[in-house]
Amino acid sequence: MTTSPADKPVGLRERKKARTRAAIQDHALRLFTEQGYAATTVEQIAEAAEVSQSTFFRYFPTKEDTVLYDRLDPVLIEHFLNQPADVGPVAAIRAAVHEVFRGLDEEQAELEAARQRLVLSVPDLRAKLFEQFTEGMRMLHDAILRRLGRERDDFAVRMWTGALTGVVLAAYVTSIEEGGDFLEYIDRGLTQFEQGLPL
Repeated sequence: MTTSPADKPVGLRERKKARTRAAIQDHALRLFTEQGYAATTVEQIAEAAEVSQSTFFRYFPTKEDTVLYDRLDPVLIEHFLNQPADVGPVAAIRAAVHEVFRGLDEEQAELEAARQRLVLSVPDLRAKLFEQFTEGMRMLHDAILRRLGRERDDFAVRMWTGALTGVVLAAYVTSIEEGGDFLEYIDRGLTQFEQGLPL
C-alpha cells in the first residue's frame, strides 16, 4: 500500500487552520439548530466563533458551505487507507466508517447529525448534495486506486466506486428520513453491495 495522508507531517499552521474551520462550522451548526438556517446570518456565526467576517469568508465562501463542508471525508479516507493490506476494499470501508463514527464524542455526533439533516431539509443545500457526493466519490476513487495499485484510467474502479457511492448515498438519505442509525444502514447497504445488490 502506498503512503497514506497519515504518514505526512501536518504543520502547526495547518492544524490551527483546521481547528478554526471546525470551530466556525460547529458554531454555525449550533445556531442553525437553535434558530433556523434562514434566520442565521454570517455575522452571527462569526460573532459566535469570535472571528471577523473576513476570516469567516477565508474558510467558507458562503453560509451554505458551513453545512456542505464534510470534514469527516478525509478522515474516512485516511482510515480506509490504513486498514490492513489483506482486507478487501468493502471490508476496509466498513471498518473505516465504524472507526470514524464510533470515535465521535456525543457533541460531535449530534452536530454531524444536525449537518446531515440540514443538507436534506434546506432546498438550496439539498440541490448541492450531488456536487458534494461527486467530490466524495473522487476522493474514494483515488483511495481505491492507491490501495489496489491500479492506474487512474481503470474503468472497473470508476464503475465500482460509482456504485458504492450510490449505496452510501442511499444509506445516508434513508437513515435521515427514517431516523435510524447511519452505521446500521451502511452495514446493510454494504452487505447488499457485496452480494451484487440482489432484489
